[in-house]
Amino acid sequence: MADAPLPVAGAGPETFYDKVTRRKFVVNIGWGIIAAYGAAVFGALNRFLFPNILYEPETKFKVGKPTDYTPNTVSEKWLKDFRTWIVRDAGGIYAIWARCTHLGCTPRWFSAEHRFRCPCHGSNYNMKADVIAGPAPRPMFRCKIWLDEHGEINVDKGVGVLLSTTDDSRRTKAPYYIKLA
Repeated sequence: MADAPLPVAGAGPETFYDKVTRRKFVVNIGWGIIAAYGAAVFGALNRFLFPNILYEPETKFKVGKPTDYTPNTVSEKWLKDFRTWIVRDAGGIYAIWARCTHLGCTPRWFSAEHRFRCPCHGSNYNMKADVIAGPAPRPMFRCKIWLDEHGEINVDKGVGVLLSTTDDSRRTKAPYYIKLA
């Protein structure tokens, strides 16, 4: 039995393997690597020219009129948007930045116990934001607060102060306290 004749180059239809030589394959791989490098450089340049921008919330905001807050209460109305409590005691109003001084978690207000509790590590603060238990090293920060010409309360979280428990005289003075008659 005779073997079938081998196909002669150019005698039949060309296949993909007939068109691609080893040299063309290596050259195409090289161009692919160059194209991938160019895409990476373009992507990095695009990221440099158009960076992601972190838009922080405004530090100054209006919280309403003093009559909106009842005496001896802590308002959580601005906690979600500005991470701030508005506290009205018997003599006036002040604002506390809702950030634990231990590791920065957001404490919660428990009105039945009249205290703030940090869920992360158990720090406890009283209504004046003084540490009464836990690992927190200092009281929470008070925010700058004032009345504008229309009688609305304005708060600036960008200007805060750490009022110590030993210096109680500064706690009831401007700019971190609004005295109400």
